[in-house]
Amino acid sequence: MNLSDARRIPARPDLAAAHLEGLVTASEFVQGRRMRVVEEAVGLRARPGSDCSLDTQALFGERVTVYEIHEGWAWVQLEADSYVGYMPAVALDERLVAPTHRVGVPRTFVYPARTMKAPVNGGLPFGASVEVSALHGDFAELAEGGYVWRAHLQPLDHVVDPVSSAELFLRVPYLWGGKSFLGLDCSGLVHIALQSAGLAAPRDTDMQQAELGEELPAEAPLRRGDLVFWKGHVGLMQDAATLLHANGHHMQVVSEPFDEACRRIAAKSYGAVTSRRRIGL
Repeated sequence: MNLSDARRIPARPDLAAAHLEGLVTASEFVQGRRMRVVEEAVGLRARPGSDCSLDTQALFGERVTVYEIHEGWAWVQLEADSYVGYMPAVALDERLVAPTHRVGVPRTFVYPARTMKAPVNGGLPFGASVEVSALHGDFAELAEGGYVWRAHLQPLDHVVDPVSSAELFLRVPYLWGGKSFLGLDCSGLVHIALQSAGLAAPRDTDMQQAELGEELPAEAPLRRGDLVFWKGHVGLMQDAATLLHANGHHMQVVSEPFDEACRRIAAKSYGAVTSRRRIGL
């Protein structure tokens, strides 16, 4: 446990998680309570307030540990990637369903009845986890109510090629801290793509470079699924010569020649490649 990285340590001078007692200094230590995200995609921020930029997002169905709720803001740690921050308490529910499926398309809708003509109750993003209570022809009934188009869901143990998942997001707009079809950033794209392949992935670029896969020698040819890192940026290789990445130059997810991207990035933004890593799939 890296106690110097506040992004993944639930500790403040006034309050910290009970399991950190003796490891950090805080006025009070508390046991957290597990809750579930019930909004399509909710922002997690470094401090309470909608004027604070996004650090990341939690998607529908994600589990969090809540350490404090104060003035409408919950101070939480995400279960999937351990990120710590603040989100609106209204986005959380104490009822923990037993997820059976994930959304496997960029976005799907929840209907109040088994017909696509019904006014939708809301949307669910790629990677959202749900509990299916029954199947009715083309529709899956959710345990908490509502119906989703059955073909848009995948069993939790279904594993897909992460690059194929990332390709679903081509031309999705760039959003700092985002990780849904409504907008995402470079490490968010890698994060959700690897999760779809059953691989736990940290959230930020520096974490991913330090913790994912094995370093490739400089002379090793790249292949589909390899990760390429710059200082503050990451992309996935679609093949030996094509890079797929969310970036602020195009302000969207693009597929482009790797050599061309390297030249532009070196000249205009993040400098030279710092690492090339291969994920074992």
